[in-house]
Amino acid sequence: MTDIFLSYNREDQARAKLFAEAFEAQGFKVWWDVGLRTGEAYDQVTEKALKTAKAVVVLWSKKSVESRWVRAEATLADRNKTLVPCMLEPCERPIMFELTQTAELSHWQGDASDKAWAAFLGDVKKFVGPRPEALVPILQEPEYKPAALESSGQRGKLPTLAILPFANRSGQSADDVFAYGMVEDVIEAISLSKEVIVLSSSATAKWANMPVDVRQVGGDLGANYLLEGNVRRSGSNIRVTVQLVETVDTAILWTHRFDRPLSELAELQQDLVGEVAASLGMQLLNNEMGRALKKPGDITAWEAIQRSISAWRRYDAAAIAFAVAETERAIQIAPDYGPSHAFLADALSNVYLNGGIDDAGLRQRVRDAAYHALMLAPEEPFALCRLGHSFTFVGDLDEGLRYTAEAVRKAPGSGWACFYHGMALTSAHKPELALVQLDRSLRLMPDFHIKWATLAFISSSHSHLGRWPEADALMDESIALNPTFDWLRALKATCCLRLERPAEARHHIKAIREFGGDLTKLLFKMRILDKRNPALEGNIAEVASLWSEIEPES
Repeated sequence: MTDIFLSYNREDQARAKLFAEAFEAQGFKVWWDVGLRTGEAYDQVTEKALKTAKAVVVLWSKKSVESRWVRAEATLADRNKTLVPCMLEPCERPIMFELTQTAELSHWQGDASDKAWAAFLGDVKKFVGPRPEALVPILQEPEYKPAALESSGQRGKLPTLAILPFANRSGQSADDVFAYGMVEDVIEAISLSKEVIVLSSSATAKWANMPVDVRQVGGDLGANYLLEGNVRRSGSNIRVTVQLVETVDTAILWTHRFDRPLSELAELQQDLVGEVAASLGMQLLNNEMGRALKKPGDITAWEAIQRSISAWRRYDAAAIAFAVAETERAIQIAPDYGPSHAFLADALSNVYLNGGIDDAGLRQRVRDAAYHALMLAPEEPFALCRLGHSFTFVGDLDEGLRYTAEAVRKAPGSGWACFYHGMALTSAHKPELALVQLDRSLRLMPDFHIKWATLAFISSSHSHLGRWPEADALMDESIALNPTFDWLRALKATCCLRLERPAEARHHIKAIREFGGDLTKLLFKMRILDKRNPALEGNIAEVASLWSEIEPES
């Protein structure tokens, strides 16, 4: 069954494509007539799709209001109570639809963060409803089945966070509601990540507006971390200040101040909550990675995963091998812990990507690990975005998009989910959508330990769009953080050629060779990471030519 039927006039096809791609990025099945195969009966196929769609999105424009096809489709959708219309430009709708609530999206050009688009998307989701098929594995089952899984009891407890009631320092009773709402919203946002246990506000309510002993509160609640905060009006702004404290030694791990104009508060409160929650999540992750790396002996599955995450600060053979070993250790410790299998799929996909050949056996190991993760943790964004990423890195782009999109849908405030979905969108040559996700990831996780990778894929998306100066500057920033990333160096070389700097292009290819790079492996990686980029073959030819030019110097 189709989720969304897109009704539009052919002259609006470029705008319709933006809608189709944006819906697909959310994981919806979209029918629009560009997908018709040769020989199919247009009217029969269209009518079937129209009648079975859960939502019919009609794009009204000056051309579509004159189209008998669009009018007929809108009429049938209205009769079936599946009509969700919007305006592509100011125009006079057919009189029978003038009283139907219609979204105004004349200005919209694909920005997923646009508030009018977000509201319209919410309306569409109400029609489509829950999609139970979204998480049914689309993998072939592995040839073998794992033995019956029994928990070893060694998964390890996730870190526990208690958020104390925020203090209202404004002296205005109206801000009490805001302070209380901030805590509730941050708790909800953090809880979606599944990477930390967040205590409910009722657990900390008795400490409102009173000094606390951090060790005592942590002990009473069984919390590793406390978040304290206050709200204060400052001129024309409202200021939220937060502080993260470790309960064992009362060390202050992180403090931050967030400001928003009072005039825009209603519109920006959701962004503010997301920013607080994502920054907080990044700090917790960094601390848990550091703790796991310092622990020498008997570690839990959770701690083994944190150790594997830390490996990606570097991106070389030793780091990848360390990540594989730690995820395999996590599975040995607790074989029924789903995220371990997702992380193993992710780590093995990096082995595949860097191997230089299409190793069918290794590719199947990746898919098997992903299959097990889906069986054990089908609801966890923490696992979904990483197993989706593993599909992308073995060249299964549609599966990669599907599961990373599902992670974003389940945890829209997760910088990790946005990051991995943005990478998948880049490889699938959907650069505008990729930039939305990657830019959001960068805002949510400014201190991301693999920021170099975020910048690399942002620059790649800009290059897909022919924005060479923007790509050039971002590539420099990424290379400064990780000078050995051969794929980015190769993209930088092609960018330099576009900007008529051939000597600099040769410099970057030479740098790849000096870091031990291999041309066969590099070109294989380019074919995976830029799989649907129309310029791929040209880029490969340029890199190979530059490589041969410096051969005598090696």
